[in-house]
Amino acid sequence: MINDILKTFSIREQNPGASDGIDFMPGSGDRITVWSPVDGQTIATVQTVTRTAYDAVISRAESAFLYWRTVPAPRRGEIVRQIGEALRIYKDDLGKLVSYEMGKSLQEGRGEVQEMIDICDFAVGLSRQLYGLSMHSERPCHRMYEQWHPLGIVGIISAFNFPVAVWSWNAMIALVCGNVCVWKPSEKTPLSAQACFRILSEVFKRNDLPGGLCNLVQGGKDPGAWMAGDPRVALVSATGSARMGKAVNTAVAARLGKCLLELGGNNAIIVSKDADLDMTLMGAVFGAVGTAGQRCTTTRRLIIHESVFDRFTEKLKGAYAQLKIGNPLEAQNHVGPLIDKDAVAHYTNALDTIKKEGGTFIVDGGVLEGAAYASGCYVKPCIAKVENRFSIVQTETFAPILYVMQYREIEEAIAMQNDVPQGLSSAIMTLNLREAELFLSAAGSDCGIANVNIGTSGAEIGGAFGGEKETGGGRESGSDAWKAYMRRQTNTINYGRDLPLAQGIEFNI
Repeated sequence: MINDILKTFSIREQNPGASDGIDFMPGSGDRITVWSPVDGQTIATVQTVTRTAYDAVISRAESAFLYWRTVPAPRRGEIVRQIGEALRIYKDDLGKLVSYEMGKSLQEGRGEVQEMIDICDFAVGLSRQLYGLSMHSERPCHRMYEQWHPLGIVGIISAFNFPVAVWSWNAMIALVCGNVCVWKPSEKTPLSAQACFRILSEVFKRNDLPGGLCNLVQGGKDPGAWMAGDPRVALVSATGSARMGKAVNTAVAARLGKCLLELGGNNAIIVSKDADLDMTLMGAVFGAVGTAGQRCTTTRRLIIHESVFDRFTEKLKGAYAQLKIGNPLEAQNHVGPLIDKDAVAHYTNALDTIKKEGGTFIVDGGVLEGAAYASGCYVKPCIAKVENRFSIVQTETFAPILYVMQYREIEEAIAMQNDVPQGLSSAIMTLNLREAELFLSAAGSDCGIANVNIGTSGAEIGGAFGGEKETGGGRESGSDAWKAYMRRQTNTINYGRDLPLAQGIEFNI
């Protein structure tokens, strides 16, 4: 199956080079072995970019920008529309590749490609709505307004857990804004990135577009570090850990560049005594075990009112007992593998720390063994009763570990929800209007995303996505997130015969 899909996207062991308006990785760097956590099988080897090759890619992107910025935005939108149509054609094959290479369920793999299609549709409409404001001048016969221009090269650093969707959030918006892109995907999921570029290649070739509009540089940490320190890269959009984000932000800030950060999450659902517990169960379980706990929006904490704590945790135990763990390409399985054995080690270390800090397990964890789990990357989703102050609860473990704790008053629950370094997604389950409105008020959740009666996971592209505190403060995808990819310019036109100065200043000569 996987070999047929690789042939569909013309992905070979040998580096495919640059073609049809796409730069992959000219040059001869080291090679990375790509293997699947689904079955532990080697898929391919990928050639990494050298510094010389990276510089060549950036130079070509600079030249492409000089052309692309002059193309009318609606015409740029038409190219993105065609990309969306091409993704519709390849949705099934690309979804399977994402699932097999990363380990998420096939439904989630296809859903990730659907996110790409959705952001293309959003960007097409946006291409006719890059609005500026008109202001009244204090001077007679003057008109003031603002407009938005493209930045130049947008560097995109993406993470393994969403091998293609988060890149598209950035790239499709950047393209309609008139920018060109250089993408550094995770070295753990490079083949999905190559497949995306094959799809773009068809569209660019059909429209006789020049090379360098979109570029792919693959490797470990080096290409990302080069982009962060490169003044030719106007904006670096980075998704990953807080540690990585701080390093990128420091390098970009040193050259006074622009940075958009989407970092870790430590997301909580408050379960009120007035919650619909059946609805809550669905949101909590999917949020906690979807993508094997490897989403930045994964539900990691449940803050449950003491009056319903025992009843709801019993419901959780029953739901967890029904989870099927195994090959994510088989539809009956709910939970696939972690990305690699390093992730498994982080998971097992977290379990040990929970015990040391005094936590107890409502549902036990552990690493699964046997022929069906031969990759060594399958683990049991678990539930631990803890206190919010535990150091392990304050950190983000990228694994299906759910922490549960109790509260008495809603203000206490909100304080607990906010009392972590991260601030991405949050939710409250309640039928009490006062509680819901308090949670959404300035005295409520301090996260970039705050939901009522839905879980923390599963954002739509129409809303701006991102968070506060150690989550980085960036916003991607919908709403007015497009402004991060453009520079604002204020314009004043004097159509009179005199030159009056602002603030009534007189300067006679």
